[in-house]
Amino acid sequence: MRCQVPFPCLTTLVSVVTNTRDTLRQDMPEPLRRDVRLLGAMLGDSLVEYGGQDLLDDVERLRHAVIAARRGETGIEDVAALVDGWSLERAEQVARAFTVYFHLTNLAEEHHRIRTLRERDTRDAEPVRSSVEAAVEEIRAAGGDRLAEVVEELEFRPVFTAHPTEARRRAVVTAIQRISDLLTRLNAEPGASESDELERRLREEIDLLWRTALRRHAQMDPLDEVRTAMAAFDETIFRVVPHIYRTLDAAMAPNTGARPPVAPAYLRFGSWIGGDRDGNPYVTAQVTREAVMIQADHVLIGLENACTRIGRELTVHEATTPPSAVLRNALAAARTGQPGRIGEIAKRSPEEPHRQFLLYVAERIAATRRRDADLAYPGPDDLLADLRLVQESLLVAGARRQAYGKVQDLIWQVETFGFHLAELEIRQHSELHEKALAELESGGERSEMTEEILDTLRVVAWIQQRFGVRACSRYVVSFTRSERDIANVHELAASLGDHAPVLDVIPLFETGEDLERAPAVLEGMLAIPAVQRRLADAGRRMEVMLGYSDSAKQLGPTSATLRLYDTQEALTAWAARNDIKLTMFHGRGGSLGRGGGPANRAILAQAPGSVAGRFKVTEQGEVIFARYGHPQIARRHVEQVTNAILMASTDAVQDRAREAAARFRPLADKISDAARTAFRTLIETEGFAEWFARVSPLEEIAELRIGSRPSRRKAARGLEDLRAIPWVFAWTQTRVNLPGWYGLGSGLAAVSGEGADLGELQEAYEAWPLFATLLDNAEMSLAKSDRAIAERYLALGGRPEMAEAVLAEYDLTRSLVLAVTGHRRLLENRKVLSRAVELRNPYVDALSHLQLRALSALRDGVTDEAERGHLEELLLLSVNGVAAGLQNTG
Repeated sequence: MRCQVPFPCLTTLVSVVTNTRDTLRQDMPEPLRRDVRLLGAMLGDSLVEYGGQDLLDDVERLRHAVIAARRGETGIEDVAALVDGWSLERAEQVARAFTVYFHLTNLAEEHHRIRTLRERDTRDAEPVRSSVEAAVEEIRAAGGDRLAEVVEELEFRPVFTAHPTEARRRAVVTAIQRISDLLTRLNAEPGASESDELERRLREEIDLLWRTALRRHAQMDPLDEVRTAMAAFDETIFRVVPHIYRTLDAAMAPNTGARPPVAPAYLRFGSWIGGDRDGNPYVTAQVTREAVMIQADHVLIGLENACTRIGRELTVHEATTPPSAVLRNALAAARTGQPGRIGEIAKRSPEEPHRQFLLYVAERIAATRRRDADLAYPGPDDLLADLRLVQESLLVAGARRQAYGKVQDLIWQVETFGFHLAELEIRQHSELHEKALAELESGGERSEMTEEILDTLRVVAWIQQRFGVRACSRYVVSFTRSERDIANVHELAASLGDHAPVLDVIPLFETGEDLERAPAVLEGMLAIPAVQRRLADAGRRMEVMLGYSDSAKQLGPTSATLRLYDTQEALTAWAARNDIKLTMFHGRGGSLGRGGGPANRAILAQAPGSVAGRFKVTEQGEVIFARYGHPQIARRHVEQVTNAILMASTDAVQDRAREAAARFRPLADKISDAARTAFRTLIETEGFAEWFARVSPLEEIAELRIGSRPSRRKAARGLEDLRAIPWVFAWTQTRVNLPGWYGLGSGLAAVSGEGADLGELQEAYEAWPLFATLLDNAEMSLAKSDRAIAERYLALGGRPEMAEAVLAEYDLTRSLVLAVTGHRRLLENRKVLSRAVELRNPYVDALSHLQLRALSALRDGVTDEAERGHLEELLLLSVNGVAAGLQNTG
């Protein structure tokens, strides 16, 4: 195919760039290069058809200019001059072109990841590193009954949140999905005529994506967010869960599918979407009720379809596979209650009683969704009883493979999702509970907020009556300062009398001070009667949530990481003293500045004993679709997490981590003190908040309308009221990525100056997973930064001393991170990620220069309304594009 577009021709692009980029380009797998070239060529054709050759030429000029600037052949001033010379309409078109290209490149890279996973999955290959099979083999090799013990406790709880970090609108996501489906079919090497038709349709879809508005113009509401998340469940999660369990089952014992399963249904999905009302006035009691009903509708449709499919396929004849007496009686009872319905099923499936019963079960699931009281299941346990009845009947007849095959898959799905799909969690700020309780105790008039809190508790009780306690019992109290904050929620619930819900009230510790107080708060909670009763009912299980975002914004990334580690250590010891099975709920964001990064490595870096087979974590925004948007990638992600949970729960891994922590902790404390001082000195500089707002698109980000929640908790405009997501998002856009690394350089320099030689730091990096993860995540943040472009952003603030402080810390951190890791360049040991970052950087540069044009003009003040509108549109388009290029928002 003729390559006439600037984007796809990576061959052309990399032939004129640095030696590093030349090397990375040579390492690029041919299938990936082919996909990028194809998609980009088609985008180029759409540009010409839309705007003529001149549009393509302008895109090409900017591409060459940013590459030349990266090579040092020209200055970035030349790039800025080129961008400033265009009309605003042309600048918008060019920004859209680069943004669409990134969407297509991301898709091509996802396809290559899937291709790689399939290539690794060969029968004769050794277990893939960080796979479930590898973990099982390693634990088994250690001897004893440790494998059975760890698997018995195994639990992974991903909790989806509506935190606004998905910058793409749903129409763009679905358009990309259609392109992905076509590319998959094209890569399957169809015949010539089919290939031509697929290419025609691919061109059509890429042209449609180019012509689709890339950002939202209407504000999302919470139920929009619920429906968006349902796509991940419908298209991926519901279907892959049985495969994930089957993988563990096969690793633990031979002949899976022909024997009773030994793998438990260890996945439990949760959701804050429609339940998280902390600072979001649009999440009401009615929204929470509707959110659960949407979830139930989706899971019941999924269960009905699965049961219908399995029932239709289960064509075992009663002569070869006679039903058990129990199944015969169940069918007879169904015939008595529903003679017409059973008669029709029997007519379609004569002498196939197992098939008849499963098809009847499918109709009962449908009736449950319709709320048909005569036929509906009261709850998921009743459905499970019927499925196990079928399974046991098949076993009695000797049909082991039918019993433990698809029927077992369906049992696993019901055990995992129930009738509610994901366990909906409520979150509210501690201050509001205190005010509401004071109003109740005063006996005076109740405020609208107090009534809303009570209505929410009533809805939780209704959900529990409808779907069971498991569907909605967790109530997270943000900014928990003392056990009184937990008692307040229990007292508010008790005020409802017989209509009170069953609650697991979870403290959320977010600031540095709150993290330090966490063990004392939990100790105080043990004296609350409602907590005592719940502990007794739940087998002394308790949950505590640790906030990564606000602690990092307050302390800086280095000190926050160590403070969280200390808290985990202290809570683990507290739980052991009090005979409590404590689950730590990690409130991580998608970005490195909010606790993000590779999940499996993060789990292995937790404090020894804090995992104990259980891991719960938030999955936010773009991370949901990145990790769960495709079945193959979702399976790999969950498998990596499972591997890490299993390994982190073993004595060998915990002992190594414990020894390393004891040896290197004094060194880490000195690093932390200096890092925190550097970070606090910066953000406490007079005028910092105003400077930050000038040098970044902080205030404009709200106009992207990427979520229903306001960017600030209060009307105040101080840094302390700013949510962590826009804090990180804005720094990402400036190409500084400050929340992921600032202060670490000062910390490393401080210990070097006190006599700790480089060798000791390198030993800590090799031996202590926490320290290694800290440096590796900082290295990734630095790799996605760009000093030269960042300098232009920082100059917009008119505070050269602040800009100089940031850039000096960047230089120091980069230098010392490379020295400690022993890398010659950033991400040297992470080939795939390094290649992706290096090859993307010039295109991200292009969008940054377009954004700088708009941001500079807006900061200078624009009086013409039409011009201001164009500048804001250019700014927001470029924000969207940079987010797609760096694959990071908040």
